[in-house]
Amino acid sequence: MHEESEWKNMDSCKGVNTKDVELACLIGHFRKNQTMTNSPLHQGWDRYDHKYSPKFPCKFPRTSLSNTHQVPNPISLQPPVNQYLETDLSRGLYPLTKRRSEGAIPIASNYRLIDSVVSNCINSNINKIYALTQFNSTSLNSHLSRAYSGAGLGKEGFVEVIAAYQSPGDQGWFQGTADAIRKCMWVLEEYPVAEFLILPGHHLYKMDYQKLIESHRNRNSDVTIVASNSITVRDQDPSFGVLTINTENQVIQYSLKSDREPENYQVAESLLGSSDSNYRCIPSMGIYLINRATMLNLLNEHFPKANYFGTEVIRGALSLGMKVEAYLFEGYWENMRSIEAFYQANMDCIKKLNMGYNFCDRDSPVYTMPRCLPPTIVSDAIITDSVIGDGCILHRCKINGTVVGMRTKIGDGTIIEDSVIMGSDVYQIEDGRNNNIYSKSVPIGIGKNTEIRKAIVDKNARIGNNVKKNLTKIPARYQQIINKDNVEEGDREANGYIISGKIMVVLRSAEIPDDSIL
Repeated sequence: MHEESEWKNMDSCKGVNTKDVELACLIGHFRKNQTMTNSPLHQGWDRYDHKYSPKFPCKFPRTSLSNTHQVPNPISLQPPVNQYLETDLSRGLYPLTKRRSEGAIPIASNYRLIDSVVSNCINSNINKIYALTQFNSTSLNSHLSRAYSGAGLGKEGFVEVIAAYQSPGDQGWFQGTADAIRKCMWVLEEYPVAEFLILPGHHLYKMDYQKLIESHRNRNSDVTIVASNSITVRDQDPSFGVLTINTENQVIQYSLKSDREPENYQVAESLLGSSDSNYRCIPSMGIYLINRATMLNLLNEHFPKANYFGTEVIRGALSLGMKVEAYLFEGYWENMRSIEAFYQANMDCIKKLNMGYNFCDRDSPVYTMPRCLPPTIVSDAIITDSVIGDGCILHRCKINGTVVGMRTKIGDGTIIEDSVIMGSDVYQIEDGRNNNIYSKSVPIGIGKNTEIRKAIVDKNARIGNNVKKNLTKIPARYQQIINKDNVEEGDREANGYIISGKIMVVLRSAEIPDDSIL
């Protein structure tokens, strides 16, 4: 969830027509408890990967509700998000996800990642939103409940969190996206909506979901999958699928680009270069619009043990002959698959010619939690091409091409370039008193005479000051966080940082002492 900016807080949210509201489900974050091959439904799916034709015989009764019974907009659902087994800590957004889920990661000074998706719903007049969360969800749950507690959502609108739970009838946690939605159906069925809109909660993009809904209904589809028409299959995240579609954008095959299914990726790549122009492969964005009755039948009747939506439920729908369509999305989309992608998304937001995500779009504002923070104090600092969050204290420092988060304190003589500073949750009072909360020797913030280049500094980090080093070509007074040896990857978590894609990442609440060079 993103944080507020002066004109983008929830109090300024435009009115929502509650009669035009569907139900959205946002996908939170979970750890996969078993590999896909252990799933009882995984066996036999491979035969669908290579046996596709432009037309499937319909073996399943049409489940689209008639227009006379439809509520115009669906409920938005955001179920748990990771569809891959996160065993390698260098993968994904770790260590930014060490104590939080992806959707709760701060971005662009004042926001959280999930704010992008929630704002898309609000701007599309979808005001019934559930967020299904599980792994590391405390920060995400807190942000959602405080940022979207009814303001601007209309009398009947809401953003509610459904955390993973155990019940007398089910002692297990969410096993995947499909399992999470199935276990929450008793809540979702309370609303007489026509469709469910399933959204990953950590992607960065802007989309008018009403156009998606209009296409879905006009084509009388059972399921519509949003696919990116602006990236290649080879660039796609392995955790999402590759759609083989015909000239009418009907999905013929759903395959997974992953190490576990290399043959499917090879097939997809060969189809792209084949002379048969009737088919092409495009990457799925993991966004699904599905009819209410179709959802209930697939999850409860046909595939009651399916854990994952794409690899099991969507493939199952295709095997049953259901009408699965692709909706092609042309705009900017970043699924935050790596530290490098997250870093670049932040750097894009400060460029004068921003071709990426626009946080300053008044026609499609980004909402977040309103905060009562003082204005940023700048004392003889030189700041160029940067974004500065609320409540910062910037002394005589130089900041260039950097995103500076809320409550950041930067000391005299410090130089920060091409970096992401996430800020802090509190102001540390430095009055000489012995306070157990701040018993560490280095205070929260960035000290004096420090040099930071191409780095991500997570929240509440403590970086020392008054450093002296006797290195040639480097002034003796500077502490440096610059990846001086140009290391591609490095795990120094015990020392408070890692290196991913040559980007230095200082961990949340890490302490980097004086006289350090990283």
